[in-house]
Amino acid sequence: MLLIYPNKKTPEQIYHSIPDCSFAKINHIESENKLIEGDNLLAMKKLLTSYGLAESVDLIYIDPPFSSNHIFTITESRANTISRSNTGEIAYTDTLKLEEFLEFLRHRLILLKMLLSKQGSIYVHTDYKIGHYVKIIMDEIFGLENFRNDISRIKCNPKNFSRKAYGNIKDLVLFYSKSNTPIWNEPRDEYSQDDQKKLFAKVDEHGRSYTTIPLHAPGETQHGKTAQPFKGIYPPSGRHWRTDVATMAQWDAEGLIEWSSSGNPRKKIFFDEQTGKRIQDIWEFKDPQKPVYPTEKNPNLLELIIRTSSNPESIVLDCFCGSGTTLVMAQQYGRRWIGIDASAAAIHATIKKLARLNDDLFEKISYEYVKLL
Repeated sequence: MLLIYPNKKTPEQIYHSIPDCSFAKINHIESENKLIEGDNLLAMKKLLTSYGLAESVDLIYIDPPFSSNHIFTITESRANTISRSNTGEIAYTDTLKLEEFLEFLRHRLILLKMLLSKQGSIYVHTDYKIGHYVKIIMDEIFGLENFRNDISRIKCNPKNFSRKAYGNIKDLVLFYSKSNTPIWNEPRDEYSQDDQKKLFAKVDEHGRSYTTIPLHAPGETQHGKTAQPFKGIYPPSGRHWRTDVATMAQWDAEGLIEWSSSGNPRKKIFFDEQTGKRIQDIWEFKDPQKPVYPTEKNPNLLELIIRTSSNPESIVLDCFCGSGTTLVMAQQYGRRWIGIDASAAAIHATIKKLARLNDDLFEKISYEYVKLL
């Protein structure tokens, strides 16, 4: 499925229409970490043509404009959203209309795909008004088969708006990969005491909490080790054993199989052997109450994404880097990083945030700071 709208260009037209540019070094440091001030479309083409970074980035996170028709400014004490008639230091504008915005974003997603490694992932932060259009664009560029999740992020406490609609406390993050073998470090949440009581409600003779799971799984197997009878019992129709019968017999000898009242075997799963519960697709990472930059995101959100979808020494890219939260979290977890933003206010906020990280770690963070000419 494709979105059709006026002036939509082919990927080839987009790439060849981007002029070549040059970088002016500001801090004269050579580093794999890069902070780039300027148009991200020009900067990404430069990374492709002059830095040889095609298919080199393992993780991309972006929080682009949402076509909100707002101008975002910074006051002396905090970041605010203001109308066009007010005054203040402008951080960035978000005034592109729907079709114009989608093509703006599509241009950048096409180059981001060129930079993304075969094991790479991309997370695009968007909202309920524009996100469904963005998903269709991402299906077109990255392939529906590489769609991983539509993550709902609880962003704030409930608000009592007067409009005739349900309150909006969430936005969304679209998660795609470049292939079917992305980097994946399974994220886990700790079980609470309530989880233990609810999910591991049984207790054995040694006082250990446990639950049980079926020993069969969907998918009929006519032949092979998972289709054999276990103690005279075959798996139900249309299903097969999760493992071979010899392993099940060993589990039974070790007391790890519980037999139901109807004579079906179930595997015991003990609470004290679990590393945590799988993280689901609803995340509660509320926005900072006193942001230093408009639409600043919770660092714990970026920590989860970076730890899950990249490895130490992976390159993490944020081409709408804002105040640099992605870059700071990448630095903290031993990743290399590239941040790009056209806003001088954003770059200034990022430099300040990185400087505070220097103080926290008592070591010098090395990064190359350049501007587009």
